[in-house]
Amino acid sequence: MHDPHLTREALAHLPADIASSPLFNGDLAPVPPSRRTWTTWNFAALWISMAHCLPTYMLAGGLIALGMNWWQALATIALGNVIVLIPILLNAHPGTKYGIPFPVLARSSFGTVGANVPAILRAIVACGWFGIQTYIGGEAVKTFLVAVWPAFAEIGGTASIAGLSVPSAITFGIFWLLNIAIILFGMNAVRVFENWSAPLVLVMAAWLLWWMVRRAGGLGPMFDRPSSFATNADFWKVFVPSLTGMIGFWATLSLNIPDFTRYGRGQREQMWGQTLGLPTTMFGFSAMAVIITSAAEGILKGTDPKTLWDPVVVLSQITSSTAPTGLDAPLIADPSTRWLIALLSLIGVAIATIATNIAANVVSPANDLANCAPRLISFKTGGVITGVLGIFIMPWKLLANPEAYIFDWLVGYGGLLGPIAGIMVVDYWLVRGKTLDVPDLYRPHGRYRGTNWVAIGALCAGVAPNIIGFLRSVKVVGGGPDLWDHIYPYSWFTGFIVAAVVYRQGMRASRFGFASG
Repeated sequence: MHDPHLTREALAHLPADIASSPLFNGDLAPVPPSRRTWTTWNFAALWISMAHCLPTYMLAGGLIALGMNWWQALATIALGNVIVLIPILLNAHPGTKYGIPFPVLARSSFGTVGANVPAILRAIVACGWFGIQTYIGGEAVKTFLVAVWPAFAEIGGTASIAGLSVPSAITFGIFWLLNIAIILFGMNAVRVFENWSAPLVLVMAAWLLWWMVRRAGGLGPMFDRPSSFATNADFWKVFVPSLTGMIGFWATLSLNIPDFTRYGRGQREQMWGQTLGLPTTMFGFSAMAVIITSAAEGILKGTDPKTLWDPVVVLSQITSSTAPTGLDAPLIADPSTRWLIALLSLIGVAIATIATNIAANVVSPANDLANCAPRLISFKTGGVITGVLGIFIMPWKLLANPEAYIFDWLVGYGGLLGPIAGIMVVDYWLVRGKTLDVPDLYRPHGRYRGTNWVAIGALCAGVAPNIIGFLRSVKVVGGGPDLWDHIYPYSWFTGFIVAAVVYRQGMRASRFGFASG
């Protein structure tokens, strides 16, 4: 259940009729000023902890595998995160100003009923990410356990559970329970966890960097490897969808960032914290990944270079009691030292994965699901539902084809979420002029009542140009190449711009739009 003290404080700032509204509960209530305590460090720590995760570490590797050299990959990652920071900051502003979460903010543009559409779309993507991160974290735990306790891999023999081996099912279940346990303690527990996890993960990554470079005697061979693109046109064909994928990586947070900024002390704190935390961490952590992988190539010459982009593989080789392929002895001779490093590595990977999963993939869908039935679903109940859906999605099957990660998953849902971001930005900054009637956001018959069909139409218009390209990308339909295939790599940009323009013009012309003040 939500905090009754917080609910009473929130209601003290709202008209009396809001307490009985079916659109209100304590988790969706505006955060009262006395509870807005997040500082610049809290927001920076949030992004540092979210960015320090295995998918971030592996981003540069995916781009280099597509043909980029090291600096092209890092430049693409940096540019993508600077671009996505813009809608993040724009949608963060109303969260801090009014203390409201994403699904409540969406009521101003989509209506009190229509807001369930963007909320559910965002929640579905988050459930998919929750399952993916939980599976990745569970597999990391299994890898370390097998490195120090080989018999663990034999538990259950050839038996499987929903396509997972018994050891994988055990570690997946452990990770699932850890995520749910933390979220059940509420948002304050999330803030404390993010504050502690951010520096710990950074220190452990820095240690791995130092150890690998020292052992390799330098930065390794990757920095001398040229790009595989013969012409600028060849590079552009890979660069555009890759850039869209980098934006898509955090397109989810560009929508639900008010779920966090509603706790901010002020606009200065949230803006500086996010600006310092997101692009710098994504670039820095990706650069560390490039250096570590390059050094690993120089050390583990008998290992497939493609697998070295997975830090779990590198760490498991370091902590293995047997000599890696091509070497005569284990990398660390002393057994006690190996066990200590394996334990610390396991803790670091676990913290990094859980921190990202809770902040990015549980907070938002928990609020989104609560928005569908505020009187029945609390934040914590929504979090548990998210976790259950994350299991039924069976993420191990989603990851069966890793080559589709950027082009199908990131680019694909970017075309779905980009239009929502465009509508929300235009509504708050241009249509509403940054002025919202907060009590009416909780009234079924207020100015935001029902469904704003202008917003629904703009959403459909923004998604439409990317549908054929996506269906072809996932091999559901054939044909092409034609105009749709050229549009799809720009899915987030296309969706954002088309939806924003259609919504702006529609709200100007339509009698069905809401009042603008």
